[in-house]
Amino acid sequence: MDAIVISDLEVFAYHGVFPEENALGQKLLVSLRLEVDLRPAGERDDLSASVDYGAVCRLADGFLRAHVFKLIEAAAEGLASEILAQFPTVEAVEVQIKKPWAPIGLPLAYAGVEIRRERRR
Repeated sequence: MDAIVISDLEVFAYHGVFPEENALGQKLLVSLRLEVDLRPAGERDDLSASVDYGAVCRLADGFLRAHVFKLIEAAAEGLASEILAQFPTVEAVEVQIKKPWAPIGLPLAYAGVEIRRERRR
């Protein structure tokens, strides 16, 4: 299957188990892989035959700002469901959410989750 890839979209949101995460917020890096048949878009050079990745980015940003989750696992699950609901040509979606400033008290590049969800038939 073809794919549209969005890498490290920066979203400032308020997810986390600790009260300071919910109060202060933090940067999240969101990467998405949307599995979709891109042949019609490629053959016709027509955005309406594809998935508008700008719209997907705005949806991801809005969703993660509008909801508050304790776990980024739950944030990823909700975002995957929303993408599949809003973009009917997407057959599957991979969501990666990274927390570069995860409050664990040790140096790291990030802590994160990756999930893959397919459209249910």
